[in-house]
Amino acid sequence: MNQPSRYRLLDLQIDLARQQVSRDAALLDVQGLSFRLLACLLRHGHAVVDFDQLIAQVWAPAVVNEETVTQRVKLLRQVLGDDGRRPRYIRSVRGRGYQLCEPPQLLDESSPGDAPQVAPDAWRWRRRYLPTALAALLLLLGICGAWWLHKPVMPVVAAPSASQELLQRAAYYASIGQRDNNERAIGLYRQVLASAPHNQAAQIGLSRAHSARVCLYNFPYEDTMTAQKLAESVLQAAPGSAPAWSALAYAHDCRGELQAALDAYQRAYSLDPDDDRSRTSAAYLSQEQGRLSDALHANLDIRGNPEKLHFREVQIARELDLLGFSEAAEQRFRRSFQLNPDNVFSNIAWPQHLFLQGRYAEAQVALDQALTRYTPHVDLYLLAGQLALLRGDRNAASENFRKAVQLRPQMSLPTTLAGLYNNTPPTSQWLDRRIEAIRVQLNAGAGYPADRLELAMLQLARHDRQAALATITDAVKAGYSDRAYLQTTPLLQPLASEPAYASAIDTISRRVAEQRQQVLAADWRPAELRGSTF
Repeated sequence: MNQPSRYRLLDLQIDLARQQVSRDAALLDVQGLSFRLLACLLRHGHAVVDFDQLIAQVWAPAVVNEETVTQRVKLLRQVLGDDGRRPRYIRSVRGRGYQLCEPPQLLDESSPGDAPQVAPDAWRWRRRYLPTALAALLLLLGICGAWWLHKPVMPVVAAPSASQELLQRAAYYASIGQRDNNERAIGLYRQVLASAPHNQAAQIGLSRAHSARVCLYNFPYEDTMTAQKLAESVLQAAPGSAPAWSALAYAHDCRGELQAALDAYQRAYSLDPDDDRSRTSAAYLSQEQGRLSDALHANLDIRGNPEKLHFREVQIARELDLLGFSEAAEQRFRRSFQLNPDNVFSNIAWPQHLFLQGRYAEAQVALDQALTRYTPHVDLYLLAGQLALLRGDRNAASENFRKAVQLRPQMSLPTTLAGLYNNTPPTSQWLDRRIEAIRVQLNAGAGYPADRLELAMLQLARHDRQAALATITDAVKAGYSDRAYLQTTPLLQPLASEPAYASAIDTISRRVAEQRQQVLAADWRPAELRGSTF
């Protein structure tokens, strides 16, 4: 018997087969896990569905907790226009799970009725034409039978091997984007390599998972060295492997080696033009170098499913923001923050945007919400510290900078800020050592244009304003393009009245204005900018 596929829930119509939810003939944006969650509740009718059932039927085989379920219910409610305090569609049952507020109505099944009466003319038609129709049917069956006896034998598709199954499961866990699942992926990749040490797919997957440890989950930088060795091992045997070049790029990227990462990403998608992940990662590095128009174009010019690129939507919003399209950027930032509570990129991007707009109270509210979402990120604490400084609360700033150091002690900027804003002022020797360390790094070609801002902060603390201003000028020449940050951050505020500082901001403004016009004139510009002249 076919499973029912169409339901009505109050004013909603849900088509499980087509995975569509509509209200008054207008489709609602219910997709992915949100749709699967709604479908699960529908199939249970008006019964309470406990957390274990929801996890098993919606998320399995992934392992998630009740908080993940709760956050997904919040997202589903937002799309449906539901209110958790006064729910219409989905009710929370404390300590147990969730249920639909009303019993859903099945639309598929029609009530059986009396057999339809056959008109006399229909009987005459049947008597006249039925024998001929039956003969034709028998002939057709005979032809089909002959084809069946002589049809070609299709080859039997072999079941995947144990290694292939492990690789599939590892790739699945790695794609979820959560720390625990990344660790599960690492364990599965290692199982494959234990029996097949030269399995290239396992080496590449393990390389990316080690890099993700550093980029996403605050592990020490040593993991990127392991990632680099694994990728290089594959490239020695297969120099034309696009996935291996992409994995190598990711290792460089997570270690802050911008140019080496960009070169390897470009090599990857030149070998495989459909490699969207490398294309969008390269776009981010182009953005960091100040090539905003190129970065936006690359992020829009993808070939596959954009939902697989967890960071792309935030990157597009960031590029629009840097180009001065603040309203279009804000819509994307807000939407990503609402729909992706488990996405570390979304959780920092929205409060940062509000901060750069000078909307400090709103930024604090968004930041507080992001900090409850279990996606710890250094930038969240650095932003909290800057907001505290703007409130005049130096102690709170110092505490947040120390939290950033605890989260990622290997990262330079949190250590610098924790030292600069400690209750005990830093010594001149400490400042000189840090200044020299950053100069060595920059002279070696490592780091990002934004890293020069840290150097300027240290020079400012050393009472060398001219050196700090020269460093800011160098950052802008290297491509630094966030004029809003230079105008907003309290970390560089003592320089704000200097003509050289204003000149650096003007340089950014002129460069951005030129690229902004390029975007507005391009046929690939995003839909929200079409017809726009602002």
